[in-house]
Amino acid sequence: MNDTQSGGSLAGDSMADINTMSFEVALAELKTIVERLEQGEGKLDEAIDAYDRGAKLKAHCETKLREAQEKIEKIAMGPDGQPRAEPFDVS
Repeated sequence: MNDTQSGGSLAGDSMADINTMSFEVALAELKTIVERLEQGEGKLDEAIDAYDRGAKLKAHCETKLREAQEKIEKIAMGPDGQPRAEPFDVS
């Protein structure tokens, strides 16, 4: 269990730790931080540290999602009736 989930201080956590996280792990920790902040748990300094870490986790999750979107392809029918892959456009 990491410091965030156990309710401890976040001082030992670093951006390097976040960069190695999967999307799912980062999102789970972000949810835990949000819940703690919404409940008003902890001291002000801890809340500020948690907010900063949450912002980094959010950015990491957004990056992971963007990377996944870039890899997604949709299958379309070409003019010759044959299926072909083309980039997925989310707009």
